[in-house]
Amino acid sequence: MTATSVIELLRQQIESCEAQLRDLRQQLAEAEHDQQQEQTHDRLRHATDPHGDPLGHDMNFGIHDDFRSEVFAALSHVEADKPSAPRWPLDKSEYKRYGRQLIMPEIGLQGQLRLKNASVLIVGVGGLGCPAAAYLVGAGVGILGLIDGDTVEESNLHRQILHSTGRVGMTKVDSARIALNSLNPNVKLVAHTSHLTPESAIRILQLYDIILDCTDTPASRYLISDTCVLLGKPLVSASALRTEGQLMVLNNPPLRAGDSRGGPCYRCVFPKPPPPESVVTCGDGGILGPVVGVMGILQALEAIKLLTRNAQPPLTSEPMLAQPSDPPSLLIFSAYANPMFRSIRLRTRKPKCAACSAQASVTAKALESGSLDYVQFCGTVNPVDALSPSERISVDNYAKLRLAINPFTGMEPSKESHILVDVREKVQYDLCSLEGSINIPFSMVSHTSSHPYNEGNGRQQGAEEQTWVSSLRAYPDKPIVVICRRGNDSQITVRKMKELGLDNGGQRWIGDIKGGLKAWGQTVDRDFPDY
Repeated sequence: MTATSVIELLRQQIESCEAQLRDLRQQLAEAEHDQQQEQTHDRLRHATDPHGDPLGHDMNFGIHDDFRSEVFAALSHVEADKPSAPRWPLDKSEYKRYGRQLIMPEIGLQGQLRLKNASVLIVGVGGLGCPAAAYLVGAGVGILGLIDGDTVEESNLHRQILHSTGRVGMTKVDSARIALNSLNPNVKLVAHTSHLTPESAIRILQLYDIILDCTDTPASRYLISDTCVLLGKPLVSASALRTEGQLMVLNNPPLRAGDSRGGPCYRCVFPKPPPPESVVTCGDGGILGPVVGVMGILQALEAIKLLTRNAQPPLTSEPMLAQPSDPPSLLIFSAYANPMFRSIRLRTRKPKCAACSAQASVTAKALESGSLDYVQFCGTVNPVDALSPSERISVDNYAKLRLAINPFTGMEPSKESHILVDVREKVQYDLCSLEGSINIPFSMVSHTSSHPYNEGNGRQQGAEEQTWVSSLRAYPDKPIVVICRRGNDSQITVRKMKELGLDNGGQRWIGDIKGGLKAWGQTVDRDFPDY
């Protein structure tokens, strides 16, 4: 057992002891109160008037006024010592704060109490996690856990609504806590300022009732889903890219592995991860802020529905686990489609699923030992290394080449001695570009067929050449320098150009700029836009 696990176990034991101590104190107060009442009643039963006659039970007549005052004073003292039970199940401020949802039959008092007694974990405090956290805190969830190991960057702010310009550089968890505490100080926020790992997943997720997967990588999605199956936790999973999003409620109901009545897990829907080279991030593909916001809000909504479903029966410690669930489905959102929402019915658990079937190979022991390598399972895209050093040029040397003056013509070589090809897509090229470059999008390059080059006529055989190939072939004596955003697509483009014969059998130099425009902005021109 690790030191962290021991600390967590000791904390849980301390909390348990403190709860028992509170109960014992309550029992002691009640016993003392009962004892005082019995003593007062005994005094009244044996009380006599000045003549020695019993007073009986009549408190209005036949009692000396001084003695009556003494009795009332004793009773008042007993009542003052008696611990007062809360008159209402919620605080007065809570009735006011949550009143608009309390009066809804879908929530009501019992639903609000379930929210107050519930704990939810949000994994990833980014574009999905920020709106989800805001609405869960606003709804009055009792405990909200936040886990993220990243810091706030300026590029996050157009969509990650809990962060601000003044908190750039702060951890996302701490930034979110500031905003959420301001929104609702009644909610207990638990911070986990590191990335979720297989070794820590069970220890952290077991503390919460419902998990929200707000991450953006396949490896993390499989890890979170597997852990939820092992722990019997419902999972609300979402994703968003460009103008589209997806939402699923998984492992609902969260029955044990092998029980076909349980909800499907992430592996049931996606048994195999996508090819790593096909995974596009927000940094490369882009994301529209309201799109990821919609998906995050829907995650919060599904969590509230799970927690408050059938809220009228008596409250239990795990109310969401025993309730019937909706059929599993995949909700697809497309901002520019009409209609914007459509739903696809999902199958139930796969009979041979590696996580939730009777033949499951994913175990708690394998998870905690680190033997399950999710990065290896999902694959990684290694940096492109397709060219030799002689086919590449650094941004520093290319900058010197652009500034050098041809002694014979007095002209800059960028305008006469080579062709600079920018292979970013047009929408990115229109944002910013190097002077003198021409735009040939990588999508156009990659879809151009490679045919055997005919040395005799300088043409491709069997197909008409693409316009961009013809335009580059028109200047056979000029070297071609290729640039992209980060220096990956440019290497593939150089290989493609040579396959098409644009290097004239090796007589024409074709190469790329190492690091691309990212390196250019960091090293040569610090005013060059970084997006």
